[in-house]
Amino acid sequence: MTETAPAVSVIVPLYNGARFVGEALRSVLSQEYSPLEILVVDDGSTDGGAELVAQEFPGVRCLRLGHAGLSAARNAGLEQAGGAWIGFLDADDLWAPGKLSLQTGWLAAHPDQEALFGHVRQFYTPEDADELRTSYRFSREVLPGIHPDTILVSAAAVRRIGPFDTGVAMGEFLDWFARAQEAGLAYGVLPDVLAFRRIHSSNMSITRRKEAAPEYARLLKAALDRRRKTSA
Repeated sequence: MTETAPAVSVIVPLYNGARFVGEALRSVLSQEYSPLEILVVDDGSTDGGAELVAQEFPGVRCLRLGHAGLSAARNAGLEQAGGAWIGFLDADDLWAPGKLSLQTGWLAAHPDQEALFGHVRQFYTPEDADELRTSYRFSREVLPGIHPDTILVSAAAVRRIGPFDTGVAMGEFLDWFARAQEAGLAYGVLPDVLAFRRIHSSNMSITRRKEAAPEYARLLKAALDRRRKTSA
């Protein structure tokens, strides 16, 4: 008898991402892995993205919220996820072919590990490329991806670490990962490119660039304060 593979739940937060979400979902649906649960969490979009998902992807569950932010959307997906493993994909990004097969194979061979990351390659979306090349530059190198797009993490570990902090406006994953490290998350990082991060004119890192540095500094200070308190 063939042992059934553990189910993977994929959470896709969506906020006014209608022009990209179809491509993102196809990159998940093309994964040669089963069983697979896909949860799109619409965070009060006004551009018809949730309707597009419902019409074009009938096998995808779409949860609809009032606009509450990225952390709240991720948490709503976690509350509904039924898989033993959890993955995330931002609605404007893409998974690499074979991502889930690589990760689940590695995790099966390393049962002491609770999560696995990979590497990320960034790219300009074609329709915005000419404008962005002069105003927003990024590394063309493949980067280690401590990033929600690359993680596959056990649902049990997520329950132990806790939800995303809805009080964090930017850097919610950095905050969650800092708490995960403090909780002793056992994880690895594959050398393979597992996700492609799209650079476009509506990226939060572009539209809210001035807010990023002070928010990241605040999160770093909060993490250091927690560690000092723990070691005291």
